[in-house]
Amino acid sequence: MNRVRRRALAVYLLVAVAVLGLGFYVVRFFVHGSAWASAPFNQTVHRAGILTVGRVVDRNGVVLADVTDGRRSFADSAEVRRATLHAVGDREGNVGTGALSLFAAELMGYNPILGSTNVTGAGNTVTLNIDSALNVEALRALDGRRGVVMVSNYETGEVLAMVSSPTFDPTQPPTVIDDEEGIFLNRAIQAAYTPGSAFKVLTAAAALDNVRDLSSRIFECTGEMRTSRGIVTCPSAHGNIGIIDAMRVSCNIAFGELAIEMGPIVMSRYVERMGLSGRTTVSGMATASGNFDRADPDTADLAWSGVGQFTNTVCPASMLRFMGAIANDGVAIELQLRSRQGLGGLMPVDSERLMDVGTAQRLSEIIRIQNRVNFPGLEIHAKTGTAQVGGDMLPHAWFVGYITNEDFPLAFVVVVENAGGGAAVAAPIANRVLQSAVRG
Repeated sequence: MNRVRRRALAVYLLVAVAVLGLGFYVVRFFVHGSAWASAPFNQTVHRAGILTVGRVVDRNGVVLADVTDGRRSFADSAEVRRATLHAVGDREGNVGTGALSLFAAELMGYNPILGSTNVTGAGNTVTLNIDSALNVEALRALDGRRGVVMVSNYETGEVLAMVSSPTFDPTQPPTVIDDEEGIFLNRAIQAAYTPGSAFKVLTAAAALDNVRDLSSRIFECTGEMRTSRGIVTCPSAHGNIGIIDAMRVSCNIAFGELAIEMGPIVMSRYVERMGLSGRTTVSGMATASGNFDRADPDTADLAWSGVGQFTNTVCPASMLRFMGAIANDGVAIELQLRSRQGLGGLMPVDSERLMDVGTAQRLSEIIRIQNRVNFPGLEIHAKTGTAQVGGDMLPHAWFVGYITNEDFPLAFVVVVENAGGGAAVAAPIANRVLQSAVRG
């Protein structure tokens, strides 16, 4: 009897293990099935490792990638191919941020029941939020310089422009070995730069919540500030100025003083809270991490970190999200590369409150550009940045912000590597791209 009982228990144990194993497989199948099906070894939808089904179009229906005679093809215009490369991808999958890699399962029409091909066998169409014409304008404005241009709708998170330079024509791809310029790298998502004075917007956001009477505070700028360890300098002696004028003239002394007053813990907490030190996402794809090291209290290093120097780095996509949150009364909407259509479009977009409404509105006033002669017709709130990068290299040029023109809730970020001043280099690029967006 005991022998029968032991055998029965052994059988029950084996059945339980089998059921658990089957359950584990089923869960993994539904969670990872699309990734398995879209892997290059699936010869049903790949040829020599290249996906051969599915079409990618922009928000206006312009075909950005298709399949012709069983081979992956791209837009008719060489300019469009180059301008949309990092959003669309390449045949070989070397551009990991492109739709051909990110949305392979959707392109092939995968579902757990029918597998990796849809009814027609031709795959599906994936619509991106980008405007290919706006991307072309952005690439033209960069004029061969290394850098980034991004534009998004801060109310919906839709990414209208995402240009990374240098780029290439996917019909004439270079080899990875030849990639000395980082041509496969999507600088908008996969890079982080010293932000320079563009970071002063973050310091102002923290100060609005933590420094009493900031709106009536008067800073004295003599051109330098001595700390217990080191000196902070300013390009000009601005005299006695308030916070709005300090932002307008980009006074290092004012923002260095605020960083020291708030201290490294408060500064670090706000950088993390605003999404500038960690990773954010674009259609679920993780961006590069930024960096903010806690300098010692009452030091020049801490002051410089409040100015956007020291060891600070920020990913352009994360900065775009932060600026969009200011415009959107403190709420950051997840950046969306792909159009949310079908049932997915009925679900709310992921969002996060970064600051309260009052802080966002006061910050918006601080960065509002009063003299818009260089931005005709644009209701613009923005900040330049001239980020020193050391050595004999020219600074990175930044211009970040948003416009509040009716029907055009657009946030933007422009970074031009080793190009000089943000006002002289990056701001004209932003104006050109925004004017194109508003004209349509």
